[in-house]
Amino acid sequence: MNEANRSFSLTQKVKQNPAVGLLAILSFFGWLLVVFNVNFTIQYLSFQPNFGLGFFRWISPIFLHFSLIHFAFNCLWLGILGEKIENFAGSSHLLSVVIISGAASNFIQYLWSGSIYFGGMSGVVYALLGYLWVASKIIKSDFIALPPGIFGFMIGWLIFCMTPIIPFIFGSGIANAAHLGGLIIGIFLGLLFSLLKVRES
Repeated sequence: MNEANRSFSLTQKVKQNPAVGLLAILSFFGWLLVVFNVNFTIQYLSFQPNFGLGFFRWISPIFLHFSLIHFAFNCLWLGILGEKIENFAGSSHLLSVVIISGAASNFIQYLWSGSIYFGGMSGVVYALLGYLWVASKIIKSDFIALPPGIFGFMIGWLIFCMTPIIPFIFGSGIANAAHLGGLIIGIFLGLLFSLLKVRES
């Protein structure tokens, strides 16, 4: 594929899935902020449970990524899982799932760790995974069906991240509470949406 075709393909993807594109762009800028001004990031974008600072601080950590691999890995799964929900239920629905699961998984991570210094889209990614997993069991549609093996792989990765191996390799902790919390919230949201969808049909 030449550069022109690749550019057209990316533009077409963003037009088809604007919510996924927006989330990826915000995540990219979140990564840049961490790289170039980590002090600003910590001061103004880290999680804050105080509602007086605005609900935005409950969401902002999902856009912060602490390495290029961290950003790329999360955006890959955001693209794979998020576009399925956006294509099936619409952009506003996907954004609602992201906002609810992002705030909930961040809060769970804060309660578990007692720290406000964490970030990444992984809690949301696990929410999207849980959402699609339960929705695909209730609503039989190819639009929301997960590719074979993805759910098992991601659950295996979740368990693997709970071992000391990942922190030893990368030299930093993993927000496992956000991952598990996101998965549970996503399953709940997927179940709620699916039952409402079935009731409407």
